[in-house]
Amino acid sequence: MAYLPQVKIPATYMRGGTSKGVFFRLQDLPERCQVPGEARDRLFMRVIGSPDPYSAQIDGMGGATSSTSKCVILSKSTQPDHDVDYLYGQVSIDKAFVDWSGNCGNLSTAAGAFAIHAGLVDPVRIPENGTCVVRIWQANIQKTIIAHVPVSNGQVQETGDFELDGVTFPAAEIVLEFLDPSDDGEEGGSMFPTGNLVDDLEVPGIGSFKATMITAGIPTIFVNAEDIGYQGTELREAINGDPAQLARFEQIRIAGALRMGLIKTAEEAATRQHTPKIAFVSPPKDYRTSSGKEVKFGEVDLLVRALSMGKLHHAMMGTCAVAIGTAAAIPDTLVNLAAGGGEREAVRFGHPSGTLRVGAQAKRVNGQWTVTKAVMSRSARILMEGWVRVPAESF
Repeated sequence: MAYLPQVKIPATYMRGGTSKGVFFRLQDLPERCQVPGEARDRLFMRVIGSPDPYSAQIDGMGGATSSTSKCVILSKSTQPDHDVDYLYGQVSIDKAFVDWSGNCGNLSTAAGAFAIHAGLVDPVRIPENGTCVVRIWQANIQKTIIAHVPVSNGQVQETGDFELDGVTFPAAEIVLEFLDPSDDGEEGGSMFPTGNLVDDLEVPGIGSFKATMITAGIPTIFVNAEDIGYQGTELREAINGDPAQLARFEQIRIAGALRMGLIKTAEEAATRQHTPKIAFVSPPKDYRTSSGKEVKFGEVDLLVRALSMGKLHHAMMGTCAVAIGTAAAIPDTLVNLAAGGGEREAVRFGHPSGTLRVGAQAKRVNGQWTVTKAVMSRSARILMEGWVRVPAESF
């Protein structure tokens, strides 16, 4: 039997924040993959190495975690006053689907750098030395992200001394501004879809939990660590090796997604694993990070642990950090109360790999809470560039 040869597609493998992904220019994709649909999804799954019943992604570029099972498409922007359109696909590891329902905040950092690398930013806007302000249209959620990318000798400056917990080596700092993150563009609803800062969330067969459900950065369900039997100091091993607890988290996530109006039936959650996120919070405590670093009570305002694609994240998703900063800025949410309550414009929280600071300014407009901007620092760099190869018959 004759088989078609592999196809070569220009691609760049990048780290952004605490994630990695395969980046493409829209124009470099095969023609049938330049539009949304089955061909594009099948291509991205084959690039990453999914679906893989072994959950290892050995035959692809994925790293067998939610943080490393990602693809990105960038193109010159179709929106006024923007440089690039950025589309993000979260590829399931063991199931045959790509989730387009949300953004990746970590890879938003790399999107700004890649836009310059790939020639998608007007050269007149790139300084010889200084900072290039890249105006990104996040196409998944219809939001604007501003990336402040350092430039040296007309090229992206990737090396530096900025340290990011969850990333082993230092790099150049990139400041991200998430503009108007206080609702989910896909749903077009309120920042608090239930109309409440805190709800009693009924989870069939499990119980009732206090929950703050917010759409800022990414739809997120926050619960108190103590209410679900945790301290807030847990590392991945304590949760990801316990199928029963992971199943309980998924049931809480499904109940929250239904209350938020993100899905109409519980069955829909199986094809919407990327959103909403489920996270648990607690007041600050001493704990040891996954790298062995000691985080002391007084170094953070609160502790947060979050799950992504059904597993506890090794650090913190960038979009979830936006949700944390936003919720912390609004008095009486569970996140705000865990941080000590009151008004605040920034919060430093502890996660499994260390700490992260995120700023957000909240205000009431016509009786509704809104946030104009959330800000955080990340880093990004190219790991490899050239072509990715995939069997022609796979898409």
